[in-house]
Amino acid sequence: MGYVKTGILMAAMTALFMGVGYLIGGSGGAVIALVVAAAMNVFTWWNSDRMVLRMHNAQPVAPRDRMGLHDLVGELAKNAGLPMPAVYLIDTPQPNAFATGRNPSNAAVAVTAGLMNTLSREELAGVIAHELAHIRNHDTAIMTVTATFAGAISMLANFALFFGGSRERLGLVGTLMMMILAPTAAALVQMAISRTREYAADKAGAEICGQPLWLASALQRIQQGAARIDNDAAERNPATAHMFIINPLHAHKRDNLFATHPATENRVAALQQLAQTMGRSPTANAAPRMSQTSVPNTRRRPRNDGPWS
Repeated sequence: MGYVKTGILMAAMTALFMGVGYLIGGSGGAVIALVVAAAMNVFTWWNSDRMVLRMHNAQPVAPRDRMGLHDLVGELAKNAGLPMPAVYLIDTPQPNAFATGRNPSNAAVAVTAGLMNTLSREELAGVIAHELAHIRNHDTAIMTVTATFAGAISMLANFALFFGGSRERLGLVGTLMMMILAPTAAALVQMAISRTREYAADKAGAEICGQPLWLASALQRIQQGAARIDNDAAERNPATAHMFIINPLHAHKRDNLFATHPATENRVAALQQLAQTMGRSPTANAAPRMSQTSVPNTRRRPRNDGPWS
């Protein structure tokens, strides 16, 4: 789905939020709900990147780091026509990555130590290009707003039991059903938006790095690692799971309603089809070697236990 359908889903989230407010307090409740949502979103808009990075104990990566990560992000940002984002490293063995920030001028890309130890330079370039695509498409702001709405709807639904207005309109059983169904509906909308943007970022990321198969190979490796390696910070903050390139909590084999990410198999298949369209090899199991003109010739880490050695 494109931005039109994303906009429709966002409108549905807003309508649901105001609807819950109306059931609790009538027209006045709907207005109050809208004001609360606006205040929450303003706060989140300015602080979301710092909040998320702090949740995952992400540490900044300095220019010319020994891994060459900062230089790699910088070169790909130029390819994407973006300002240089901040670069962070998360000390967890699970291979994964995410982007955050309210706009391209205030953005950050965070990768895990597990990602650096698992992927080749080509695959890493594909992952970073995917995250830069999220930044360029303003997905980080969209996902922050939907996450805030989802949390606020859940909060309002839980408050419903304590307000007489909702019980008069719906009765006790109806109020209890609203407490269950409203947060579920909000979560479904949030997940649908997340899946929508992942496909778009895969395509744009492949175009940024010029090789869809680099990202396809990376997705397969990350999926395998995420399925067997825990991410403790993500488990403590499950509301951030939709931000990662692969769900850090558990794997899904289908694009079902309760999945925060599309099935990895479907994403790889779409990238393979894109590779054929671009005249690349249809095999995604092994990414081709990175050319010197595609990304910078970054220095490698002085260790011998990973593909960057």
